[in-house]
Amino acid sequence: MAREEERRITDVGTLKALAHPLRMKLYRLLFVAEAATASHLAEQVDEAVSLVSYHLRKLAEHGLVEEAEPRSADGRERWWQPSSEGVSIRDKDFQDAPEKVAAHLAASRMFLDQRAEMYRGYLDQRAHWGPGWNEAAHDSESLLRLTAEELAELKKDLHALLKRYDEQGRTREAAGDTEGREHVALHVYGFPFRVWEAPLP
Repeated sequence: MAREEERRITDVGTLKALAHPLRMKLYRLLFVAEAATASHLAEQVDEAVSLVSYHLRKLAEHGLVEEAEPRSADGRERWWQPSSEGVSIRDKDFQDAPEKVAAHLAASRMFLDQRAEMYRGYLDQRAHWGPGWNEAAHDSESLLRLTAEELAELKKDLHALLKRYDEQGRTREAAGDTEGREHVALHVYGFPFRVWEAPLP
């Protein structure tokens, strides 16, 4: 059965199920691997297989992961995969009750912490990646002057560009172009801020 293209999370229960530090790591690893067993994932997160299995079942209860077709001859192994091609969490779906606002804020902070942890991990290992990857890898900060509508248009354009590169990379990989291909994380934030401005003399 074809997987849902993107799962839009709109209820607090599902948001809280995903916004658990270990569960989010497991979901991300499953998304990258496409399918894995609890044993495979336990090795990656350095946790007991029983604990990983428990959290996978919790994710499954909320429809975030599902059982996958076995990829080995061992019939005892239970394989898992994400239930969709990604998830989206939108601020407007969590603004109609204080509990929802708090849950969305806590989840957003946890996601940010994990993304920062991923980037720190790259920085710590940068010397091992070699000049090619270190030249290609980047971080930048752009301070723009936009309206909300212009920022929304920029977001749409960036998503379209990322989708094009993702589809291009996956097509080339499927055709056998695997040399030098690695998983790449790209974290982009666009948000408003204000600074104090001195009055004109």
